[in-house]
Amino acid sequence: MPVKKEYDVESSRLAKAIDLAIDAFKTFPPTAFSKENIEHFANTYTEWKISILNPAPAYRNIRSLDYRAADVFTFFQESTGEAVEYFWGKVHAEELGYLREDKLRKILNRGKIKGLIEYDYAVDLINATEQEGRISTAESAKLNGMIGTFANRKRK
Repeated sequence: MPVKKEYDVESSRLAKAIDLAIDAFKTFPPTAFSKENIEHFANTYTEWKISILNPAPAYRNIRSLDYRAADVFTFFQESTGEAVEYFWGKVHAEELGYLREDKLRKILNRGKIKGLIEYDYAVDLINATEQEGRISTAESAKLNGMIGTFANRKRK
C-alpha cells in the first residue's frame, strides 16, 4: 500500500500547484490571452486536477502523475511575465518543492532526448522558443536532429 499513499501525497501536492496556476492566470492574465483563453486554461487545469485526484485505477500511479505534472508546468517553465513570476513565488511560499527549470536547455546541453516526456516537450516547444529568440537557429537544428534520432529509435 505505500504506492497508494505516495500517489495521494503527490497528487495532492500537484493539485495545490494547479490551484496556484489557475489563480496566476486569473490574477495576472498574460497579455496575449483573451478572456476565452483564460477560461480555457482554467477549465483545462481544473479537469486535470479532477483527473489526478480521482483517477481511473489504471492511471493511479506516479508515472501517470509525472505526465500530468509535465502538462501543468509547461507554460510556467517556458514562459515569462507576471503570471509566471506570481506562480513561482506562490509555489515557493507554499513550499511545494517544485523548481523552475529550463528543460529545453537541459536537453540541448545533454545532447540527447531521454524519454517520451522530453520528446513531446521538445516537439511542442521547438518552434515557439526559436521564434521567441530563446534558442538560436543552430540550437533549433540540433534539437530537430535529436527529435529525429529519438523518433527513429522508437520506431525500431
